[in-house]
Amino acid sequence: MELMLWFIISILILSQAKAAEEEDKAALLEFVQKLPPSRPLNWNGTSSPCTSWTGVTCDRQSSRVIAIHLPAFGFHGPIPPNTISRLTCLQTLSLRSNFITAHFPSDFSNLKNLTFLYLHFNNFTGPLPDFSPWTNLSVLDLSNNRFSGHIPPSLSTLPRLAAVNLANNSLSGEIPLSLQRFPKAAFLGNNLSLQLQPSPHSVKHRQTTLLSVVVAAGVFALAGFLVFVFLWCSRKRKGNVFARKLHKGDMSPEKLVSRDLDVNNKIVFFEGCSYAFDLEDLLRASAEVLGKGTFGAAYKAALEDATTVVVKRLKEVAVGRKDFEHHMEVVGNLKHENVVELKGYYYSKDEKLMVYDYYTQGSLSALLHGKRGEERVALDWDTRMKIALGAARGIARIHFENGGKLVHGNIRSSNIFLNSKQYGCVSDLGLATIMSSVAIPISRAAGYRAPEVTDTRKATQPSDVYSFGVVLLELLTGKSPVHTTGGDEIVHLVRWVHSVVREEWTAEVFDLELIRYPNIEEEMVEMLQIAMSCVVRVPDQRPKISEVVKMIQNVRQIDIVNQPSSENQVESATQPPLTPTQKGNE
Repeated sequence: MELMLWFIISILILSQAKAAEEEDKAALLEFVQKLPPSRPLNWNGTSSPCTSWTGVTCDRQSSRVIAIHLPAFGFHGPIPPNTISRLTCLQTLSLRSNFITAHFPSDFSNLKNLTFLYLHFNNFTGPLPDFSPWTNLSVLDLSNNRFSGHIPPSLSTLPRLAAVNLANNSLSGEIPLSLQRFPKAAFLGNNLSLQLQPSPHSVKHRQTTLLSVVVAAGVFALAGFLVFVFLWCSRKRKGNVFARKLHKGDMSPEKLVSRDLDVNNKIVFFEGCSYAFDLEDLLRASAEVLGKGTFGAAYKAALEDATTVVVKRLKEVAVGRKDFEHHMEVVGNLKHENVVELKGYYYSKDEKLMVYDYYTQGSLSALLHGKRGEERVALDWDTRMKIALGAARGIARIHFENGGKLVHGNIRSSNIFLNSKQYGCVSDLGLATIMSSVAIPISRAAGYRAPEVTDTRKATQPSDVYSFGVVLLELLTGKSPVHTTGGDEIVHLVRWVHSVVREEWTAEVFDLELIRYPNIEEEMVEMLQIAMSCVVRVPDQRPKISEVVKMIQNVRQIDIVNQPSSENQVESATQPPLTPTQKGNE
């Protein structure tokens, strides 16, 4: 009797599970029937949504749909009522980067288990919904739509809300105090203002910030004093370095320096540098021109003792010796695994040099745009992600230096290299502040310039973010920032990407070499969104680079355990719109 009762109960449970699966299946089929995508889906009435349907995830019992991921599938129009809202066990919904219109679906209030909601980069209009039905909501991204009106108070009362992004809508009014714990980037591109009433937490935060500023000022003052003592002592030492004056205009691949000796100038190496060569050694070194950039030419110098270094020869330096040396000290004392370390420098009236390590793999520009043949190794998606994250970390560390005022000024793929862990590493930093002006280049470098730099000739941290956004577009498209088509038409990468995203579905943007890698489509779309946020025309609407670091980490939880302490200081300054763990649920 007990066995029979158990059997009957099992049959009833299986029947109920099958009925629930069929109900979810019918709801999904009705959804795509009334709102057909431009990309094909393998959904049909003869298969189970829990075993083979693209973008559908079910629970462990394979009976109820708990997640839908359909980014950039080309949905045009409003979400049909009484379709998705029937998926009562749904926890994750991702319909980002489509063309969905109309108001936010009112029947979504039936989705009581909704935890992760991603509807960014669509064309939703009207007011934001009442969020009170979604007590489990943890991550919300409604950015880059056309929502209007005020932020509902119900959003600020959700007990589990850990990340929110409402940027680039038409919202107005005030940001409730409880939502001000999220970064400013989550609300940019709206007509929003902060509530002025200070909370005890914000007062405590300001006091903590003031204390941090005082401590930081003391640290910088002590560091400056130690640098002065070191330089004074090093100038008293005799004998281990010599000075040579470069022959102006000498682009010979055989010799980098001439025999015109200037005994009053030396190569100054920074503390901890193991190099012991002088200009006499450079005289005997064979040199190869690596490239001519905005601020000068770079040479690969192979010394007689088998040491290989990169020597950058600057042009049009606008400051005197004292300011030049001070700036070199600032740059040379910046130590970070994602910043190419300046090993030494040379100053004379006619010549200014900078000495770096040589990276054997070459620049990102060479890796992306070098000859594409049988011998060329394509950059896989994992490597591109690590390059992007590493470069962003390096720029964030640069922006943190000198009291948060240091600017790179020349971010481009030819100034990004791969370190030993295959992460991006930024070189050639900080030169914009000591040059006569930021020249408007005629070459590919023009594609990296933020619009405002073309007018002001002055690089800023927001213009660095713009340039980094162009680098991200390079990584995603495989195209140079300025390139020509088969008909010799000059194409600017940023404009081209804007036009493709606006008129067609975004798959046409991506590098064909990335198609071979499975299950990265959503990550590529998300990286494209990050790049597009960096290259907006208005500087104030661009995210800070520390926020960009967090955004990239949100795409994939790349190893961030072994970050140096200085980087932790940089990244702790800004909370991301979405955390890595939460983003993994998207």
